[in-house]
Amino acid sequence: MRFMFTGIIEAALTVVDVAPAGGVTRLTLDLSSLADAASIRLGDSVAINGCCLTVAKLAGGRATFEAIPETLKLTNLGALKKGSRVNVERALKAGARLDGHLVQGHVDGVGSIAEIKGDQGERRVKVKCGGDFARQCVHKGSVCLDGISLTIAELGPDWFTVAIIPHTWDVTNLQARRAGDEVNLEADAIGKYVLAHMQRMFPAGTIDEKLLRNAGWK
Repeated sequence: MRFMFTGIIEAALTVVDVAPAGGVTRLTLDLSSLADAASIRLGDSVAINGCCLTVAKLAGGRATFEAIPETLKLTNLGALKKGSRVNVERALKAGARLDGHLVQGHVDGVGSIAEIKGDQGERRVKVKCGGDFARQCVHKGSVCLDGISLTIAELGPDWFTVAIIPHTWDVTNLQARRAGDEVNLEADAIGKYVLAHMQRMFPAGTIDEKLLRNAGWK
């Protein structure tokens, strides 16, 4: 299992250019404002709105990433245009402090913001995510929303709510989000592996009273 990010956003940056090229879409960002930007190299992994992309070109602090049709279909990157604000995080270095949670940069799907409540202090963002995604989540567990590591404050059958502190609101693209906007979602990787293992061990309909009693339940 390969973890690459933490969900702690380094910066919300503006898309410099979006252009189709040879079957892919090229996204260009100016990364020069990032701390230690000079260390960025061709081939580096960078999460853009939580989606792991590869630096395909570097020129004067600007980095170009290539998104294939599959990526555009499964994420909100296909809606980006020049001037869009995106959350940016470089890959975690081995031995670095893990401040958020373990994030792969493999977007599970796209949700939509149902409502945003609050002002100045705590804000609550409710996201419609669908039942399949909600089943991978737990109350007070971690979730990645547009690359941001957040804690689930409320969980429903096909939605969840996260509480946003002022700092997170100020340094990410959340401040530009409105109800109806699409956001990239990634469920907690540990929870996904546990769920997949349990589903293989106990296919639907195989857990009954006899099985539980044999396992020691009374």
